[in-house]
Amino acid sequence: MKAIIQRVLSASVTVDQEVISSIGKGVLVFAAVAPGDTEKEITTIANKVLKMKLWDDEAGGKWKKNVMDIEGEVLCVSQFTLLARTKKGTKPDFHGAMSPDEAIPLYNSLVQKLGAGYNPERVKDGKFQAMMQVALVNDGPVTLELQAGGKAPEE
Repeated sequence: MKAIIQRVLSASVTVDQEVISSIGKGVLVFAAVAPGDTEKEITTIANKVLKMKLWDDEAGGKWKKNVMDIEGEVLCVSQFTLLARTKKGTKPDFHGAMSPDEAIPLYNSLVQKLGAGYNPERVKDGKFQAMMQVALVNDGPVTLELQAGGKAPEE
């Protein structure tokens, strides 16, 4: 599993010109499920998202607080394109992503684990396999890549 997390001041997902999810201060998570991923990888990524120290503390200490410490929100968006192979040519190869039928239960498990590990009311979701418009105000900017399980696809 691969995830890109961004520290945001706000983020939202729009599908068919309707905002379906939005958050204020917190973390936007783009997540991709790879072949061979299991609940183990899902749990690893969920724990990292919730525990990653992305904010300063009140005393000015850098990188001291996680999303739960600041009572922020989490917006999770499925994005299989994170697993694209781009080494050959100019057309991305998406065979590094799990098929949608197999990926959806694992992706849904990620959203559920984020809510169970924190607060379900503070965890929002996009719409799996939909064309989404994702808007965000990146704070910093801070963007990190998280990986669990197999190796990253070749570029």
